[in-house]
Amino acid sequence: MPLLTAKDISKSFFATCALDNVDFALERGEIHVLLGQNGAGKSTLIKIISGAIRPDAGTITVDGKDAEHLTPIKSKLLGIATIYQEFNLIPDLSVAENVFLGRLPTKERWPHPVDWRKMRKDARAFFEQVGIALDPDAIVRTLSIAEQQLVEIAKALSVDAKVIILDEPTATLTRREISALFTLLKKMKKRGIGIIYISHRLEEIEQIGDRVTVLRDGKLVGTWNAGDVQINELINAMVGRAVDSTGNEDIRHQRKSDDVILEVRNLSDGRRIKDVNLQLRRGEIVGLGGLVGAGRTELARTLFGADKIVAGELRIHGNNVTSHSCRNSIELRIGFLPEDRKSEGLLLNFSVKNNISLPSLKHFNWFGFMRRTAENDAAQDYIGKLQIKTTGPNQEVRLLSGGNQQKVVLAKWLQTNADMLIFDEPTRGIDVAAKEEFYKIILECAVRGAAVLLISSEVTELIRMSDRIVVMREGRIAGELDRSEFDPERLLSLAFGQSSLQ
Repeated sequence: MPLLTAKDISKSFFATCALDNVDFALERGEIHVLLGQNGAGKSTLIKIISGAIRPDAGTITVDGKDAEHLTPIKSKLLGIATIYQEFNLIPDLSVAENVFLGRLPTKERWPHPVDWRKMRKDARAFFEQVGIALDPDAIVRTLSIAEQQLVEIAKALSVDAKVIILDEPTATLTRREISALFTLLKKMKKRGIGIIYISHRLEEIEQIGDRVTVLRDGKLVGTWNAGDVQINELINAMVGRAVDSTGNEDIRHQRKSDDVILEVRNLSDGRRIKDVNLQLRRGEIVGLGGLVGAGRTELARTLFGADKIVAGELRIHGNNVTSHSCRNSIELRIGFLPEDRKSEGLLLNFSVKNNISLPSLKHFNWFGFMRRTAENDAAQDYIGKLQIKTTGPNQEVRLLSGGNQQKVVLAKWLQTNADMLIFDEPTRGIDVAAKEEFYKIILECAVRGAAVLLISSEVTELIRMSDRIVVMREGRIAGELDRSEFDPERLLSLAFGQSSLQ
């Protein structure tokens, strides 16, 4: 008997069918990978299983028993735990307090104060038992993303979860952290825990998956044993066609230019960035690599004017810029796709149309009045070009899937026809077909003459897209490689600070 089954699950949001008679089953001690493009229905399915939303039709069983009218509380009582990309932690409490939140141990004597000593002792014993290396007294705010993820997993295991759902768990982790996570997941498998694993990194399937289920446009395409299916078969199943992954060597020579759009000398932000020197030329894609925390995002924010320049010189189109801000950057035709699209790239309660037009309001202004028809037409144009899955220009952005939200951020900067574009992890959390679309758009921006700074934690992405790669380490430029020098080992050597690049 499967640990969990979802049978004939259907769910619609107004005119949009998110799931159409989908079947899904999870065995004990299994890692079941759930794949699909953004908007395929993955998030809707796991929210139904976790009780966050109710299906229009279908049944769910856990351990052979019907689980009707699921709510988040009922789901937890049945042993289902969901770990989303945005963690559900209280940053100013300790690790132990977060793990035992809502069930802190108390002393027997009245008025039953919290038994802090017992809580720490129980936390340490539990961490040792499951092989999680965490300090129970550490404040969550001070932890890395990988450590915060371990806190979430510890919370789930501490209440004897039978089913754990992981949504893009490796999206922000380094290779070393991913390896540690996979080791922990394999231990959880041995304990009979069923794991639903959502990821867009297809190479992880052979490392961690037992079975794979693919959804497309809200429908079940199929389920395979991980060892019996090829990556290209899964890609075709996800998109319904073969994906064009051609490189950009054939047009690279067409966009060679010596026109420097941006130059910084000895740039510092007083915190993370130290003495950075960098040039971006017209029509060039410059990759920015380095480990998480190396200062890449901070450099991007400083170049765009979101963070202050404390020391150094910034020149745009050859002109020295003394007062730099986000507004100034927009006027200078610089666009920035931030790493955190929800808090920094979008107004979630605003419509798709309003978000796309936001940096270009002057373009739609007519003597103090908004040209609503022109704004609507522009949004409709980009919805078509970028294949944004939405009910229309007036739909609120918060109702879109993560990948489609990312496309809205991209659309708003393409609308400005920027001379320089900064992409900070533009393909994180989006599916393989959307990645290819993003790659083509980035290349088109370079072909029309824009300078592109591409920040990515994926070495293969940097090597594929970049004309040259700059590597950061501890807030400084650790080295720069021309295309003829591209090599994964050389890039990682620079990122980790190894003295030899042989």
